Amino acid sequence: MTQIFDADGRAYPATVLSAGPVTVTQVKTVERDGYTALQVGFGDQKESRLTKAVKGHLKGAAFRNIGEFCVSSDELAKFKVGDKIDLSTFAVGDSVTVRSESKGKGFQGAVKRHHFKGGSRTHGQKHSEREVGSINGRGRVGSGRVNKGKRMPGRMGGDMVTVKNLKVLQIRPETNELVIHGSLPGRKGALVSIVA
Repeated sequence: MTQIFDADGRAYPATVLSAGPVTVTQVKTVERDGYTALQVGFGDQKESRLTKAVKGHLKGAAFRNIGEFCVSSDELAKFKVGDKIDLSTFAVGDSVTVRSESKGKGFQGAVKRHHFKGGSRTHGQKHSEREVGSINGRGRVGSGRVNKGKRMPGRMGGDMVTVKNLKVLQIRPETNELVIHGSLPGRKGALVSIVA
């Protein structure tokens, strides 16, 4: 993240993304696949690390990441396999949707994971400051099991997060960088999908 200043001197928090050109690897049509979509590849990869099935599908190209985006049939007609999609798709001021995997936090307790208040800190309470407490019954005979969706300790983070209506502040075609207003989900170096 960084700060970007506009012509009036206002500072905007921003995230700089490396948005190198992506290559169209497959055009999916209703007749052949049942829906319309564009499959694209991004990032360099050693060909020796690809399986034979992926090598055959990519026909000699080697990409680290392959993604798919649903598009309308009118937009689909503009693309063919091997076309490059670069930063010319975006313009300063565009509203974009960004999707990425959030940072993984590991196994966390209910206070951190679900913002529980926690127990009393005084009156002789030794062990219940951050514990969940009773999980069933509600003061009467319960079903004898824990209901699905019960908020309890567990794995936190590592979920796909979508952030909508972010503004494009700058486009740097010489370095293939896109500057987007605000913070984005994910760690440094994470794969991010941007849709205009």
